[in-house]
Amino acid sequence: PPLQNAELGKRAPRWIRDNEVTMCMKCKEPFNALTRRRHHCRACGHVVCWKCSDYKAHLEYDGNKLNKVCKDCYHVIIGCTDSEEKKKKGILEIESAEVSGNSVICSFLQYMEKSKPWQKAWCVIPKQEALVLYMYGAPQDVKALATIPLLGYTVDDTPRSADLPHSFKLTQSKSVHSFAADNEELKQKWLKVIHLAVKGET
Repeated sequence: PPLQNAELGKRAPRWIRDNEVTMCMKCKEPFNALTRRRHHCRACGHVVCWKCSDYKAHLEYDGNKLNKVCKDCYHVIIGCTDSEEKKKKGILEIESAEVSGNSVICSFLQYMEKSKPWQKAWCVIPKQEALVLYMYGAPQDVKALATIPLLGYTVDDTPRSADLPHSFKLTQSKSVHSFAADNEELKQKWLKVIHLAVKGET
């Protein structure tokens, strides 16, 4: 479990692995090879970009040595609160780990929009919003790439020849979202939930 504020700096955190995120867990900027290298906050273990790890604090678990920490931990450890940080999160800014832990269903699915190539996305339907499908780049990302309100969509579960074998489509007037699961069993699990959601049932 993530460390509570009171424990920051007193216990070594679990480090989130570099490959579990595609964006800075604080400012949500995507990482890329050149300008945004991944850094770890030594207090909370989150993966952050250089801009968000440009703070230092004395950490008790490391013999009170100065360590690189993220902005949030810096404020907690030196004991000042930043009321601005408490601004309401936008709909896309619900953390993936938060919704995945309390979801009707979540897994990786391949996703295709219009004629773009298939891409892997971490898809989640949260319990408290069982009619919305959230799509993330990776399971620990702190911001969704997209949300699809499922109500009123038509489900088509017969793959065309060009589609991946375990695929299904969601269509509503002009918007078409194609998904594909790794196997038939997973596809059926998703369809069971989606068939209810498009009718407004949970």
